[in-house]
Order: sequence, then C-alpha cells, then structure tokens
Amino acid sequence: MSTENTDAIATLEAQERRLVLKQFTYDDAWALGSLLVDMARERSAPVAIDIRRGGQQLFHAALPGSTPDNDAWIDRKRRVVERYGCSSFLVGARFRAKGTTFEASSRLDPNRFAAHGGAFPIAVEGAGVIGTVVVSGLPQAEDHAMVIEALERFSTR
Repeated sequence: MSTENTDAIATLEAQERRLVLKQFTYDDAWALGSLLVDMARERSAPVAIDIRRGGQQLFHAALPGSTPDNDAWIDRKRRVVERYGCSSFLVGARFRAKGTTFEASSRLDPNRFAAHGGAFPIAVEGAGVIGTVVVSGLPQAEDHAMVIEALERFSTR
C-alpha cells in the first residue's frame, strides 16, 4: 500500500471518528439538508441531496442541473454505506489500496452498489450508524467534500 493511499484512508477514517453527532432528529435532517442545499446553490452545484435514517427518507432535494441519474447514484452509494458502515469514498479507497477496485472485487452488483464518494454515515453517540447523507452530481471527491463540510458546520452549531 502506498503512503498516499495510507494517508487518504487515515484522513477518511479520522473524518468518521470526528463526525459523530450527539443526536439526529427529523428537524436535524431538515437543517442538514437545507444547509447542503444552501451550499450547493452558492456554488451553482448541479447536485441531488438525500438524507435517510434507517429505511426512511427524511430529506431529498434536486437542484438545477441534476438529473434522475443522480438519484440512481444516490441509491448505489447509500447501499455501500448501509452495507459497510462507513463512507462510500472510504470503501472505494480501501479496495484501491489493495490494488483492485470495488467493482472487480466486492462481488456486489455494480448496478446496485457504487463505492464512489458522496455517501457518508450519520453516526450518533451511543447508537452507531443510524442513517446516511448523500450528495451526487459532482466528481466523487467533491461530492464527499461537500458532505464533510456540511457535517462539520452542522456539528458545531
């Protein structure tokens, strides 16, 4: 494993340890989703945003320039978080660090699962991962970065 891969994985793992919330209510889902919409509008980002707790969708928005394909990507990235319990970007990075790809080695249907950046676990102290927040429409590193920035702002409010 290269130093670059090791550093990237360590950074992604640190984000997950740091971004554990004290609670996550319906109102919190609305606030986080609204924050993401505001951020996307400021950047003219053509994204779709999805927030779920368990099997329930609590927030969804599609901004100008997004397409139905973004909703399909949301579902595929969200399933990776639900299966692995960590961000879709981290899952993909771990496969790449092993010299392979998620698509080649996970044995999961690529039409249903995508280990591309943009889906992040919503973790609550004492409860673990209880949901997901997903952004789709930008290059995967930018989708991931937007989610991280929003969670950092949200968690310090």
